Amino acid sequence: MKKAIFILLLALCAGTFTGLKAQCTAENLAFSAGENLSYKLYFNWKFIWVTVGSANMSIKNTSYQGHDTYQCDLITRGNRMADRLFVLRDTLISVVDKELVPYYYRKGALEGDRYTVDEAWYSYEGGKNHVKLRFKTHRDEIRESEQQSNLCVYDMLSMMLRARSFDASDYKVGQKIHFPMVDGGKVEEQTLIYRGKKTFKMEESKTKYRCLVFSFVEYEDGEEQEVVTFYITDDLNHLPVRLDMYLRFGSAKAFLTEAKGVRNPQTSIIK
Repeated sequence: MKKAIFILLLALCAGTFTGLKAQCTAENLAFSAGENLSYKLYFNWKFIWVTVGSANMSIKNTSYQGHDTYQCDLITRGNRMADRLFVLRDTLISVVDKELVPYYYRKGALEGDRYTVDEAWYSYEGGKNHVKLRFKTHRDEIRESEQQSNLCVYDMLSMMLRARSFDASDYKVGQKIHFPMVDGGKVEEQTLIYRGKKTFKMEESKTKYRCLVFSFVEYEDGEEQEVVTFYITDDLNHLPVRLDMYLRFGSAKAFLTEAKGVRNPQTSIIK
């Protein structure tokens, strides 16, 4: 699930310290501390979908450098069968304040026999977004850098937390959203495409959801390549309930299996 949890971000420009900080803030309408989401992971193995692991995302109250903050943890684990083919142990942490401004990000990833650590620290002095980056490669090499931007810069988790409160009612099918994101010790522009609304039945369940559908895409030699198609509930929670992942070595899916501590009524469920 290296790029499995993305939702939408609109990067905003700024002119002063207070202006940038204000434009990077957002009212949280979607979640509260205590939310806990569980997922089951599937992989397409010789045309058969098999269970290969699980993921869990949780949100709690914490404190960071004197700020009242949320900490979001995302943990993915492969099962024994998957471990025979490819070991997957990813742990992601993101700290944002109560107005969803990011302060810290860490991703520790054991994928196969390669373990990497990706970290980012955010600050907002002088009217710009400053990001201090540290990346530890699988060879234990340390790469450090600092970047600054007139835009709000996010990582995959802080982006998701902020975007869950966005109103997508005015988006048009095919609309592209470009945004800067921290990943692998760099800040790079990414692209998201709104695909419209869709109703689907959850795997191994009779539950149906009304969803907003987005695609995360990359470009290689000018060709658009879909990386993840994800479904978020069309209600105030904007829960990511399904992800379709297109990997270099096959296809994978993730389905929500349990949602605890959800802030708003789940009005997107069709009974």
